[in-house]
Amino acid sequence: MKIALLSDVHANLRALEACLAHASLQGAGRYAVLGDLVGYGPQPAEVVQRIRDLAHEGAIVLKGNHDVHTVTPPVQARSLDQSGAAWTHERLGRDALDFLAALPLAATLDAAYLVHASADDPTRWHYVDNERRAEASLDAACLDPDVRYVFCGHVHHQTLYFRGAGQGLMRFEPTPGVTIPVPAHRRWIATVGSVGQPRDGNTKAMYALFDPVQAELTFHRVAYDHLAAAADIRAAGLPEHFAHRLEVGL
Repeated sequence: MKIALLSDVHANLRALEACLAHASLQGAGRYAVLGDLVGYGPQPAEVVQRIRDLAHEGAIVLKGNHDVHTVTPPVQARSLDQSGAAWTHERLGRDALDFLAALPLAATLDAAYLVHASADDPTRWHYVDNERRAEASLDAACLDPDVRYVFCGHVHHQTLYFRGAGQGLMRFEPTPGVTIPVPAHRRWIATVGSVGQPRDGNTKAMYALFDPVQAELTFHRVAYDHLAAAADIRAAGLPEHFAHRLEVGL
């Protein structure tokens, strides 16, 4: 069964629906959402409800740092992110907030360990953005000898690391749509990218598709109406910076 790995939706319903439709066409039979359902975007209630529906159908859903901050926003906002958390909190009902609060930080699915940030200390929200951080996360997850794969989000980029013949990790930059063999005799860690807020200069939404039977991983980019999503942000009265990010993919 192919597993669609989605992360960092950030209340961008248009991007989420585009990725879910694409994953369905690619044969996804199960879904895992690796945290940050909300934050930055204009449709927190709609996104949380859509993902709750997926959870009822068997999807794994994890908690990200923006979900935590939304449940308990700071009393006095000192940044755009913090003010966005307060805005989001006010637009979610009690059921939605309780759903976010109850989400786990990590989960195991067969030989895969799923986490929003880094497996070595999920509550610290470390960015897995270099070989050293990837190795710390992989080593922590692989204390369980059955784990061969670690999938995470948080960094809003798509990257694959694996342990080669030497002691350190090798870094691989994937090409969207090109299937990568990930045999289980090695150990692998991937950042699957961001559905709702890409930051690599490409406005297309990101997700990854894992086939544990064939031991294959494919990173995907999905076009959606990002300009309309930016307009949604402006119409909601959120900071202009959030809209501009979607328009330029940074």
